[in-house]
Amino acid sequence: MAAEEEGLTGPGETRPVAGHGPGREPAPEPCPAAGSEVRTEPRSVPELMLGRPPMTRPLPTFDAEAAPAEPGPLFVDWLATALHAGVLDPQVFTLSTVDADGMPDARVLVLRDVDPAGTGWVFSTAADSPKGRQLADHPAAALTVYWPQLGRQVRVRGTVERAADQVAGAEFATRSPAARIGALVGRQSEPLGSPAEYEEAVAVARRRLETTPDAVAAGHAVYTLWAHEVEFWQGDAERHHVRLRYTRTGPVRTPEWSRTLLWP
Repeated sequence: MAAEEEGLTGPGETRPVAGHGPGREPAPEPCPAAGSEVRTEPRSVPELMLGRPPMTRPLPTFDAEAAPAEPGPLFVDWLATALHAGVLDPQVFTLSTVDADGMPDARVLVLRDVDPAGTGWVFSTAADSPKGRQLADHPAAALTVYWPQLGRQVRVRGTVERAADQVAGAEFATRSPAARIGALVGRQSEPLGSPAEYEEAVAVARRRLETTPDAVAAGHAVYTLWAHEVEFWQGDAERHHVRLRYTRTGPVRTPEWSRTLLWP
């Protein structure tokens, strides 16, 4: 999505077409296939977004004054609303960590569970993956969820705790066969020589799962992000966004929170 060199074209202008110009016959226009959509090549990122303002659709309201005293039940309610609204992959979130040099890192994961009482967000990954190593060195993270159809975002920050191996093994058994095969392959984020090399490793992992159905990937780990701060954000087409921040005032796993309404 690289932008064109500035100054070549502007909004509303057309790009010069190969074969056009003084003394040249116009190049014939390609004939689109039947039923295909005719698309013009974008000239820049701003042009791609021109005329497409975000959240110009009916969105739910959020009465911050009526919000519960703790963030856990509110998150579960918003998640259920997203599911009922048909939001695609509503359980998907972005996990942000830092590496040994203090550089931020982020990736998309699947939410496995939520502890509403203690306000913990549960996810799993390989302990020897980049995020697993980063969490071992610095057990703190941020979690971000956005449900576009509802214009809702939730941000969570806190400390991360790894569960016992027995918990990880039980969680691994609940995964789909494809997910377990992928985890048994392992080597996440390592350089890959070729697609064929990966397919061979998948075949080996599939045979292992067939012969040992209760196999658990080495280093499979379950983590809980215990929230210290949770922010709920409800978007609005007129930019009258509503932001409510919960801040933990007691020890982790205790239902002691303060609430603060924030400027949009």
